[in-house]
Amino acid sequence: MSVRVTFLGGLGEIGRNCAAVEIDGQIALIDCGLMFPEEHMLGVDLVLPDFSWLVDRRDDVVCVILTHGHEDHVGALSYFLAEINVPVYGTQLSVELAGSRVEENGIDATFRALGDNEWAQEGPFKFKLVPVSHSIPHGAGVALETPEGIIVHSGDFKLDPTPVDGRPTDLPTFAELGREGVRLLLADSTNAERPGFVPSESSLGHSLYEIIAESSGRVIAACFASHLHRVQQITDAAIDSGRKVAFLGRSMVRNVEIAGPLEALSVPADKVVPIGEVGDMDPSEVCVVSTGSQGEPFAALSLMAAGEHRAVKLEEGDTVLISATPIPGNEKSVSRVINGLTRRGANVYHGRNANVHVSGHGSRDELLTFLNVVRPQAFVPVHGEYRHLKAHADLAETMGVPDVAVLEDGDAIVLEGKETRVERGAVPAGYVYLDGTGVGDVRRAIRDRRHLADDGVIVVTVGIDMHTGEFVHGPDLDSHGFMDAPDEILKMASIEIVDMVGTGKTDADTCRRKIVQAVRTITRRETARRPVVIPVVIEF
Repeated sequence: MSVRVTFLGGLGEIGRNCAAVEIDGQIALIDCGLMFPEEHMLGVDLVLPDFSWLVDRRDDVVCVILTHGHEDHVGALSYFLAEINVPVYGTQLSVELAGSRVEENGIDATFRALGDNEWAQEGPFKFKLVPVSHSIPHGAGVALETPEGIIVHSGDFKLDPTPVDGRPTDLPTFAELGREGVRLLLADSTNAERPGFVPSESSLGHSLYEIIAESSGRVIAACFASHLHRVQQITDAAIDSGRKVAFLGRSMVRNVEIAGPLEALSVPADKVVPIGEVGDMDPSEVCVVSTGSQGEPFAALSLMAAGEHRAVKLEEGDTVLISATPIPGNEKSVSRVINGLTRRGANVYHGRNANVHVSGHGSRDELLTFLNVVRPQAFVPVHGEYRHLKAHADLAETMGVPDVAVLEDGDAIVLEGKETRVERGAVPAGYVYLDGTGVGDVRRAIRDRRHLADDGVIVVTVGIDMHTGEFVHGPDLDSHGFMDAPDEILKMASIEIVDMVGTGKTDADTCRRKIVQAVRTITRRETARRPVVIPVVIEF
């Protein structure tokens, strides 16, 4: 009996992590994540995996297994469960975080929390969640028993010797799996190019405290809402330096409320104040823990940088901590926010000028250690851009792993007896865009938006007697974004329209076509630009 693993996202990109394991014609997903849009994806809100292959086989899908609660691993669940509603397994915090988002979207789904190393069975899938240390509590790898041997998915991990929550990566269990024989390993590749070991998360505690304690004004600390280890360290440093804490941002407030009862975050209730009271407090007595570390246009930190946030107005001498590294593609946005905060007189600390961030993903020596512990027969690097995957594959080959393959989205690896084979392009795995409330392929719309952004638009309004072809009104030309079009170019275009439309009986479609042709002739000749032309023809 063969076992197949098909990848719908997460290979060659940061985000959309989603792999489908198939046994005896039935399918279990490992993670169901989204990707945030890149700069060129104009107007797109989120990018999802292509679930069309799974929708066609909806009766074969039996469950989803989550490694942890980050959006790039759970953020697409609502859209998947709306099509295929199956049980979702994960650690307690993971299912709580994912479940709250799914519930917000009005979907009634079944979430089942598993303890560390607790075996579960769903259909032909027997699996357990193995503790790993990451930048969010309750992270886990996945071990599945299959007819072709054990499959291990590392989840996102690092080998942190002193994790904030005292829950390190469970190397003894991974070693035991390795001794039993791991047929296939899928492992995090994010930092495969980075030598050495990533510093412990707890190593930030002292530097965060120093920055906050030495600040005389208000402190605003921004990080991912899901990075609860970082939130814990920031709040500890703020409270130890005599400040109270206010949480800002919908996702931040929600995650703090979820994490508290699960003991994934501990902040004394008497040290927390509502964000609405911050403006009336002495600046030296408060620390705001906020979202917006990625420079999102409408996030709290961006609004502060623009002086537009209702609750928090920055003043000279305030301190801003950006305790995160930019996701690839967000560097310019983050830089703009830092510049805006600095212009407002804030002292800004970020990953390039202070020790305020460490990665949650293991570096090269940690990956080598993990490979040495698990000792798989076959290896596929996951979670990373293509160069990360290739670097991780090279490490596996130096460790003597027999079968190493660098795959991309849409590819599958098949385990059958002693054979390990790769099937390229096994399923559709392109980007599916969330654009407002619509989900689908909006590549044409993105191209049009890019065209509008590059060349602008000219709107032409005319009234024409369709029997004689005479102009009753116009042509009136109105340009937007077209290089502040000089009047003479618009006049030339107007004359060209009259000449090209001509006289005699006509129809609206012909007029529109000739108007577009006339305007493009002039703008291309005079400016070498190709604006979008919108003809508005009023029939008389």
